[in-house]
Amino acid sequence: MEKLLDIARKVSDKVEIYSIEQTVDSISFENAKLKDINSKLQSGTSIRIIKDEKLGFAFTKNIIDEEELVSNALVSLKGGVDAKFNLPFTNDLPRLYTYDPSIENLTTTTIIDECNRIAGIFAAKTDGQVNIHAGRMIEKISLMNSNGLDLSVKSSYYYCSPAIMYPGSYASISRVMTTKKFSQTPGEHLDFILGTYNKSLQEAIPGSGRMKVLFLPETMYVLLWRLQSAASGKSIYENQSPIADKLGEKLFSGNLTIYNDPLNDQFPGARTFDDEGTPGRYFPVVEDGVLKNFYYDLHYAGKLNVQPTGHGFRSAMWGGEAISTKPIPSLAHLYIKPGDKSFSDLIRSIDKGVIVANALGAHSGNIPNGDFSIGLSPGLYVENGEIVGYVKDAMVAGNIYETMKNLIAIEDTLYPAMMGTYPALLFDDVSVTTKA
Repeated sequence: MEKLLDIARKVSDKVEIYSIEQTVDSISFENAKLKDINSKLQSGTSIRIIKDEKLGFAFTKNIIDEEELVSNALVSLKGGVDAKFNLPFTNDLPRLYTYDPSIENLTTTTIIDECNRIAGIFAAKTDGQVNIHAGRMIEKISLMNSNGLDLSVKSSYYYCSPAIMYPGSYASISRVMTTKKFSQTPGEHLDFILGTYNKSLQEAIPGSGRMKVLFLPETMYVLLWRLQSAASGKSIYENQSPIADKLGEKLFSGNLTIYNDPLNDQFPGARTFDDEGTPGRYFPVVEDGVLKNFYYDLHYAGKLNVQPTGHGFRSAMWGGEAISTKPIPSLAHLYIKPGDKSFSDLIRSIDKGVIVANALGAHSGNIPNGDFSIGLSPGLYVENGEIVGYVKDAMVAGNIYETMKNLIAIEDTLYPAMMGTYPALLFDDVSVTTKA
C-alpha cells in the first residue's frame, strides 16, 4: 500500500488507499443433510484520487502493477465527478474487541457437528424440512491516505442460521446467531424456531382489514430501509427526502429510539472508523420518537457544507463486492433500543393480527417517501394471544411515518438481522390484505 500511495501522490492532490482481505468458510445443510462446503480466500485494493477537485477511482483484486492501477484512476477523472472534500487524519482511537484468535482454529468439522446437533434436535420435534447455513469469516481492512492516516481493523465472525421450511414453499421460520468465536446456537433460538413453526402449521384466513402487526427482527429492515434512505445525506442533497426539514420534530412513537453505534463490540463487526477513516461514535437517528440527525460521508458532507458523521461505507448489500464500490452514506451498525416485553408478552397482547416472519418485495413502494407494500412469506395469524396458523397470499402495506407512530410495544432482546440489530416491534392499525 505504501508504494501505491507514493506513486499516486506524485500525480494527484489527494490519495486514499483501501484494502480488504477475507478468509471465508461456509457450510449449508438442506433437509437436515450436508449439502455444500465452500472455502475461499479473497482480497482487493481500491484507490481514490482527487485532482483539481475531481474524483478518480479504480480497484483490483490483485495488485501486479501499481502504476497501472494509478493510471486507471487517472483515466476515470474524465468522468468529472466533483470531490470538494478533504481526507481525514485520524489517530488515538479506542481499542475494541473485534477479533477472537480462536476463530483461526475453528474447523469445518466442528461447524458440521454443530449443524448435525441442531438438525437432530429439530428432527425429534418436527417433520418440517430443516435447512441450516453456518460458517466463519476472518476479515482485515486497511486504510491509508496522503494526509498520513494509517488504520486497520481485524474482525472475526461466526454465524449459524437454522430454518424450518413450510411444506411446498420457500417460506421458513429462522433465526441467525452471530458471534466473534464459535459457540453453540442457544436453546432459546431453537425453541423460538420450533415453537413458532409448530404452532403455525395450519392455514388460517384472517380476512383483510386494519389490525395489529408484529415485525420480527428479521423483517424490521423493511421499515428501517425507508428511514435510512430519508435520513441519508445523499437523499438530503438530491432533494429526495420527505424529512429534510423535520430535524427536531417528533415523527414516531415516543417509545422508539433508533441509533447507530459502531463502537458496540458486543456483536461482530464493531469499528472505530468508517471506510474513509472518519472516527465512529454513538449516533442517534431517532430518539424518543424525535428525528435527531442526518448522516453523511465525506462526499455529501462536502456538498452540503456540513461535518462528516463517520458513515462512509462501501456497501454491497444486494450482491457484488465492497472493493468495487465507492463509499456512500450508510448506517452500517444500526440498532433499535429494546423495550420491556418478552416475545411471548407481545403475542399475548394481540387480539387479532399477523406476524411478519419474512418479507417478499421489500423494494416495492416509494422507498424515499417511506411507502412499503410487502408479501408475507410466511405471515402468521394470531388470535386471542395465540399463534393459530400461517396465512397464504397476504400483504402488509403502509407508510413508515404513519405505521411507526402506532407502536404498541418493543421486545426486550436484540437479534442480529439484515441492516442491523433489532428486537421485534408490535404496531397497531396496519393495513393487511389477504386473498379471499
